[in-house]
Amino acid sequence: MTAQLNPRGDVAVLVPAAGAGVRLGPGAPKALRLLAGEPLLVHAVRRIAAAPSVHTIVVAAPATEVEAVRAMLAPVAPVTVVPGGAERQESVAAALAAVPAGPEIVLVHDAARALTPPHLVESVAAAVRDGHDAVIPVLPVVDTIKEVDATERVLGTVDRSALRAVQTPQGFRRSALIAAHRSAGDALTDDAGLIEKQGGAVMCVPGSELALKITRPFDMALAERLLTTGA
Repeated sequence: MTAQLNPRGDVAVLVPAAGAGVRLGPGAPKALRLLAGEPLLVHAVRRIAAAPSVHTIVVAAPATEVEAVRAMLAPVAPVTVVPGGAERQESVAAALAAVPAGPEIVLVHDAARALTPPHLVESVAAAVRDGHDAVIPVLPVVDTIKEVDATERVLGTVDRSALRAVQTPQGFRRSALIAAHRSAGDALTDDAGLIEKQGGAVMCVPGSELALKITRPFDMALAERLLTTGA
């Protein structure tokens, strides 16, 4: 059954999904790779659509796959699909331009984080709603981190207490994200980085272990295992 988005919601979610995903090995674009029989993008959109505040979902698909992606997502949720760009930043900008009037909170979410729970979408949106221009979900860094030189010689141990692993969705006040993209210079793979680069404040909220990024074959196997346990 197709999910119904909230016509009174104040959140638009952008999903840049035009990347090749070379680290997953040869095959379809990453967002279209199958996880337990369904594309990563389908899993991601299904969970986004279950978040109560979501008014609009815009997917930036590979330019040659726009119609196929539109047909794929039609049974999942009402989604706008636009052609993505060669770089992630171009895809986000294209999706942002397609957001209709209304939502003033914009979230940017990676399709590769296909198991992200709806409550994380709501948590990030709530922090933006509380007055922050940019919000990112994070997890503590648990591994010991070493700084090394070009020869792989250890220079020292980094204090991990001040480090965080960043996830998506990243949330923004709509006007702040538009301004950041208009002023963007070098392409970045992290939208909050645009805000940082321009001197803006970025706030953190607790992330979720389920929002893991599916990048390598091992990640895909782990995600499939999580699905069998009800994730």
